[in-house]
Amino acid sequence: MRSGRQICCIVLFVIMSMTLQGCLYPKEMRKESQQSVREGVLLVQNAVDQYQKDTGLLPLVSSDESVPRYEKFRVNFELLKRKDLLSAIPGSAFESGGSGVYLIIDEETIPKVKVMDLLTSQRVNDLARAVDAHIRAKGALPKQEEVYPGFYRIDEKLIGIQPVEVRSPFSRSVLSFMMDEQGRVYADYAQDIMQLVESSGKQPTGQEKDLRPMLADASFFVPVKSVAYKWSNGAPVPQEETSK
Repeated sequence: MRSGRQICCIVLFVIMSMTLQGCLYPKEMRKESQQSVREGVLLVQNAVDQYQKDTGLLPLVSSDESVPRYEKFRVNFELLKRKDLLSAIPGSAFESGGSGVYLIIDEETIPKVKVMDLLTSQRVNDLARAVDAHIRAKGALPKQEEVYPGFYRIDEKLIGIQPVEVRSPFSRSVLSFMMDEQGRVYADYAQDIMQLVESSGKQPTGQEKDLRPMLADASFFVPVKSVAYKWSNGAPVPQEETSK
């Protein structure tokens, strides 16, 4: 029979292992997590397709017109479950404790199920709150170098935000964040777009209104908290928003 000391050591080891796994997750998505997202998207896509075929409608959670494109149409899992088209919500979904929000994009043409990464979204929200507070207190943008016309890196030390590595759901490289002249904060997906262009061997013509659909089409995720990108001088360049 094991002593109380041995049992305590085993319990402590298990707790430490679970804690370390949780701390590592934001930095490195494990293969099983990527597989979970893939399986979840395919499962929900089939359910959404069947729901639309049966009802002529999409199982959406209604949202305000002001909600950005890549956050707008969330999948209504309850409607799918009520129709017996989905037995359980995917483990990668926020509703099941995961770090993704399931969305429907291209709703007026060929609806596609994609995932919004909450780690990216939360980091942008945290930065935005700190930037707003700094502007109210100091009357100036907490900006560093201008990385694109009208966009700047954020002085995180100045606004009291601890540095955190957030991995892009597209390339798994570390995401950068930027703000515009109004202090609006965005994730910067230029590196992801560039990698996709290089790997595909197909360079944009420069006539595209927005390069972000390339990312969504090539993955199970959407470029949340971002602005449109255009191709200019051999690189993707973010475009300033005309209104909030």
